[in-house]
Amino acid sequence: MTARVGLSPSELIDLVHKTVADRDSWEPHVRFDAGERYCYLLRSDDLVDIWLLTWLPGQATTLHDHGGSAAALHVVQGSLHEDHADRLGHIENHEINPGDVHWLAPDAVHDVYNCHDPAAVSIHAYSPPLASMTFYRRGPGGLEAIRTVPTREPEADL
Repeated sequence: MTARVGLSPSELIDLVHKTVADRDSWEPHVRFDAGERYCYLLRSDDLVDIWLLTWLPGQATTLHDHGGSAAALHVVQGSLHEDHADRLGHIENHEINPGDVHWLAPDAVHDVYNCHDPAAVSIHAYSPPLASMTFYRRGPGGLEAIRTVPTREPEADL
């Protein structure tokens, strides 16, 4: 089996910065959906997927990984809250504010949500492109995998 190749952390972060700076490439696609988080694929190739995501107050993911893909996310409007979990189930909380770029290692497990008003908009890049995600719950012995799903969408949910 061939190893999946991806961008370095600095390349991924630089690409997110460049995408955010090119407002004409993503701003026309901003939409909000009260029923579920909205996402729009901005770019996809052999090295990276770049997605626009929108978050109304209360919209969230569940604990998940990115199937071996590294990720970088940039909040362009509003703010997002992240719970980052280690394999023992310990949680670290991070607030991701407008202008912040957050990088996630390929083995990271996290949950992202908008617990504020107003709505939030973020740009996410995944490298190599997303192929699967595993969802987790916190158990007495640490994180427990619930299920793995093939996906091409960011922050897919159960």
